[in-house]
Amino acid sequence: MTQVSGSAGALKPLKQARNSVSTGFRREELSTRDLFASVIHGSIGGMSDAGVIGQAHDVRTTDGRTLRAHEVGDPAGELILVHHGTPGWGLLAPEWAADAVARGFRLVGYDRPGYGGSDRHPGRRVADAAADSAAIADALGADRFRTWGGSGGGPHSLACAAQLPDRVVAAAVVAGVAPYDADGLEWTAGMGQDNIDEFGAAMQGEPTLRPALEHANGQLTAIGAAGVADVLQSILPPVDTALLRGEMGEFLFRWMTGGIAGTVDGWVDDDLAFISDWGFQPAQIRVPVLIVHGGQDLMVPFDHGQWLGGRIPGVTTRFSDEDGHLSTLRTIPDVHTWLLER
Repeated sequence: MTQVSGSAGALKPLKQARNSVSTGFRREELSTRDLFASVIHGSIGGMSDAGVIGQAHDVRTTDGRTLRAHEVGDPAGELILVHHGTPGWGLLAPEWAADAVARGFRLVGYDRPGYGGSDRHPGRRVADAAADSAAIADALGADRFRTWGGSGGGPHSLACAAQLPDRVVAAAVVAGVAPYDADGLEWTAGMGQDNIDEFGAAMQGEPTLRPALEHANGQLTAIGAAGVADVLQSILPPVDTALLRGEMGEFLFRWMTGGIAGTVDGWVDDDLAFISDWGFQPAQIRVPVLIVHGGQDLMVPFDHGQWLGGRIPGVTTRFSDEDGHLSTLRTIPDVHTWLLER
């Protein structure tokens, strides 16, 4: 693992002590941060059907928080930054990692604040993802980068596009949510019951939302990958159910649960941010954006993708009647291609 740190100026790598495992952290802090990774995957750099952690980096933000990033591919290649779903963490699918290695680009996922190895940022807005993303890019020495976000990561990818136009080459949103106050959009229409209940709790505030998410987290942890499709059945069309029970099931389970092994802080803060002012308007985006959405989506209904596609100037849309929510993740290599062509 490497640690990078910064103040109000540019972030610079710290020299790592020879044979040191603490890399500047107190050892008890490093042990806690790494515990979730070792439990989930057995090894900080392991690769299996459950996903790829890759090279882990801890990035210090200008306000003193730590962000955990996970890198695969060519360190000298073009940077693509991944914003995970809700809940989630920076674990990367084997297919995505293999794509980065084969094509020589640098693929980096990171744990949003409050998830996995990243410190919480209470009260964060969606817009705050831009500064965190810039900190990661600075730490990795990338002046410009591309980015995509899936599901709950979609708005955070758009935040980068809106607020970092001189640094973001292009951005993509895969099955991403639209703003809660979106004009003309009935936000929960078409959602499965579990998501309606979740955002109903979010509207009541953290005291109501947190216990609801802790209960959901306990359910997911108890049933494991084999049973997750049964627990989430109200928000899964058949195409997504088949995926969870098939080729990507183990990865998707780990991607959803690995970052909330110790706390649901990140999940709470994501939900509260989604239903609040994002801090920017999608219509202000001027960099190329790709919107991917499935017509059978019960987690983030198709209307969200259509709304974003109708509001972002110059947007490219790829809509599929055959896809649900999770199944759109099978298009990620094509998303990488689109991004790298910009």
